[in-house]
Amino acid sequence: LALCSMVFVLLHALRVRMFSAFSPAPRFASMTAGLKTESEVDTRENEIVAPDFTNRNPRNLEQMALARKERGWKTTWPKREFWHRLRFERTQHYVEAFVERCNGDVVVSASTREWAIKRHLYSPRGVTACRNLGHVMAQRCLEAGINFVNFKAVIPWERRCDSASEFEKAMKEGGVVLQEPRRIYQ
Repeated sequence: LALCSMVFVLLHALRVRMFSAFSPAPRFASMTAGLKTESEVDTRENEIVAPDFTNRNPRNLEQMALARKERGWKTTWPKREFWHRLRFERTQHYVEAFVERCNGDVVVSASTREWAIKRHLYSPRGVTACRNLGHVMAQRCLEAGINFVNFKAVIPWERRCDSASEFEKAMKEGGVVLQEPRRIYQ
């Protein structure tokens, strides 16, 4: 019985000690020992730049218009001088839109083949389908963080048709700017 009460007292003392270690009450002795005066602060190491810098957010340079654009050759058509290009394609049965990078990777896409879009349309190819696809594509671009795209039709005379102009108008209404900012050369 005496051993049991002694263990109980030791456990209680341990709990009190643990509680005081994690309590939010200020401990002034430990706080004053850790502070340095202003004369002891060394600021020389703040100006040292790491030689192996890795950019963890490459889109930031695009937003500031400082990122490099691939120029390619002058004779290539269509031009490759963009960060993101919006492609609008009409096939025999469907309408598709893609946002692609200059290396050809598709970043965002939408199509009237998708059941979520197709079920709201009367026809998956008409002018209203193109307009609705523009609204969906604008929303997906903004959700992906793409505010500026280069919209140039692959074949220039395709841009004049009603469906392409409605698609373009819906993208603008959705908040996407269809022209990329000029690159800043500095």
